[in-house]
Amino acid sequence: MHSSNHIVKFADDTTVVGLISKNDESAYREEVHRLTAWCKANSLSLNVDKTKEMVVDFRRAQTENFTWSLKTTSISKKAQQHLYFLQRLRKAHLPPPILTMFYRGTIKSVLSSCITAWFGKCTISDCKTLQRIVRTAEKIIGVSLPSITDMYTTRCICKANSIVDDPTHRLFTLLPPGKSSFVSVAGACALTYSGALYGTQIEVDEDA
Repeated sequence: MHSSNHIVKFADDTTVVGLISKNDESAYREEVHRLTAWCKANSLSLNVDKTKEMVVDFRRAQTENFTWSLKTTSISKKAQQHLYFLQRLRKAHLPPPILTMFYRGTIKSVLSSCITAWFGKCTISDCKTLQRIVRTAEKIIGVSLPSITDMYTTRCICKANSIVDDPTHRLFTLLPPGKSSFVSVAGACALTYSGALYGTQIEVDEDA
């Protein structure tokens, strides 16, 4: 396998990730063809309908009107539905520790899902909408809870530390020379580089 490629396998899903530099896709394309040939040789059928390719191009300037409003709207609706059950549990006179556990498992987990990928681009309005859910949960439980911003910061610190502490991590080599143990302010480890990140998720039907 080429050093710029990486394969992630989970259950019957396989994802090929390739870092493209100087518009040279040959290593990435070769990896996809090699995987296709391997599946054919081992009698595995590729589900073309579920095979998708996603391109993340860091060379292109971000558009000013790009937001995650659809994502945050979906998250807030799901979290608000769970607030109803939290209220029911409160009316049943469950103690705060149990209510907090329920909040963490059904509401906080929804609010913080993949938060390091989308929260940084949220609009002020979206952030306020998500924070209102946290405040509502605080009033129901009767205890102080981490804000949505605190959730984001904590996840960023955790992710940055995991990269800094693991020399085998694919992103470790992108850290500035001599500063591999440095985590920037607020825990956000900024890794910028030139090139495009290509990812192909391939669905394999192992029953074929």
